Amino acid sequence: MTRLRAVVITAATALVAAAVAAASIGFGGDPPSPGGAPALATAPVTRVTLTRTQQVNGTLGYGTPVRVSARGNGTITALPVLGTLISRGEALYQVDNRPVSLLYGDHPLYRPIQSGDAGWDVNEVEQNLAALGYAGFTVDTTYTASTATAVRKWQKDHGLTQTGVFEPATAVIATGPVRVATVDAQLGDPANGQMLSYSGTTRVVQIPLDVTYQSMARQGSTATVTLPDGTIVPGTVATVGSVAVAGRLAEDPATIDVTVTVADQTRLGTLDRAPVTVSLVAATVENVLTVPVAALVALTDGATGVQVVAGSTNHYVPVELGMFAGGRVQISGDGITEGTLVGIPT
Repeated sequence: MTRLRAVVITAATALVAAAVAAASIGFGGDPPSPGGAPALATAPVTRVTLTRTQQVNGTLGYGTPVRVSARGNGTITALPVLGTLISRGEALYQVDNRPVSLLYGDHPLYRPIQSGDAGWDVNEVEQNLAALGYAGFTVDTTYTASTATAVRKWQKDHGLTQTGVFEPATAVIATGPVRVATVDAQLGDPANGQMLSYSGTTRVVQIPLDVTYQSMARQGSTATVTLPDGTIVPGTVATVGSVAVAGRLAEDPATIDVTVTVADQTRLGTLDRAPVTVSLVAATVENVLTVPVAALVALTDGATGVQVVAGSTNHYVPVELGMFAGGRVQISGDGITEGTLVGIPT
């Protein structure tokens, strides 16, 4: 019999040892040799796709909050209720009974904008005005007299002084609709400090992933999320951080931030800030021959093999090992084909 060295991935070493130990016990403590007694049970070699996963802990919530600070003078006269959903054009809070509205964009406004100005901030304001139904101007990077007219209409509709100059203190820029995560100010406070924080409106799972498992988190790869009640929902790895954060204690591992999204939000019920378990796909091999891990036996020459059963006869075949996953192991060896019956030591 030709001897083949067993090739075992590191994570599966314990499984091999357990399987070999089980085999030895099943055969009276001596490694089996060709022509030994047939196993009491058999299983066919099957061709499948094996996927090995790694379970990690995460938190289900609305993502990392973003702080909002007031940018002007005056007195806070209205604040939102915790958990309120706010969309474009709606007020986040009020100063001196005048709303500070939510607008969409990628960058915060940094200067008063008026006729003759040009830049990306002009385009950001004009895009929002157009989306809110104001017309009569061209959405571009130039603030014209037509833009100023539209701004005056917007100011009138919001009870602001109709100057035609867009003041950055009258709006907060976010990338989309927001959910009020915290309310930090109180009515009557001066409008010159932190007011509140907001998050996204869609729940996600945030994972402080041990850098040891960084290769398992690939943007766009699938994941499964197990909720506190045992419900399992599918997810997708949306973002993978590139900066490692040191643990709070010296013995704590460094981590990277990973975000998993869940398409079907209804499956999440009303959970918020809930601990969850996430299964990340560590590796996948497609269309490979596999047997139950319990089918592995230790051969007399030190190799690992399986007992091939054909009718009333049986013999042992050394095999090469590949991935372990879900109680099965990838194998290859002489005469090993799909449907081959192998013994299961008992």
